[in-house]
Amino acid sequence: MTTETTTATGIGIEIAANSALLVIDVQQGFDDPEFWGPRNNPAAEENIAALMDAWQETGRPVVLVQHASRTAGSVLSPDRPGYAFKDFVAERAGGAALHVTKSVNSSFYGTPDLADWLTAQGVGQLVVAGIQTNMCVETTARMAGNLGYEVLVPLDATHTFDLAAEPGPDAPRLTADQLATATAVNLQGGGFARIVTTAQLLTAARRNPSPSGV
Repeated sequence: MTTETTTATGIGIEIAANSALLVIDVQQGFDDPEFWGPRNNPAAEENIAALMDAWQETGRPVVLVQHASRTAGSVLSPDRPGYAFKDFVAERAGGAALHVTKSVNSSFYGTPDLADWLTAQGVGQLVVAGIQTNMCVETTARMAGNLGYEVLVPLDATHTFDLAAEPGPDAPRLTADQLATATAVNLQGGGFARIVTTAQLLTAARRNPSPSGV
């Protein structure tokens, strides 16, 4: 895939003129601590909002991804209030270029087909943010890397929750921060994506706005 790119001086990040920001599963159901348990990175929502604003201000596409759970009792089921986007995403949704609905971890298995849309738009670079870091964000980034996209993941624009291998006090458990660190190692160490910060992306995008939008 080929894209027109520009470079932010001193940052070392190339931002394509049509780089697509994927905002994954930023839904109200993730605000239920009784369902999910302890989370990390309380700045995630602020950073996601800043990226959405920057991408829209500079004429780059924002893709919203929404999880429609098929699991009984899930707070992300389409018939539950938690299915809705968080307010700050809903307020910016009018500027989104695409809205994908999915029921699995990867955003590439949803409706409409994300890869088809990216191909039609000539997009070769993706910035992947959202919830959960080690679940849908990591899975989407891995698959995007396998499909040949250049993938940037601002880890500070994601968050996740503590997770145990199975119920019970003796089950192996990792904290949300440990899981986020594992995701960073998996993605960059495995060659799927580059781990960056929100600040780096904001600087790069605003110094080099898209000349014509999408």
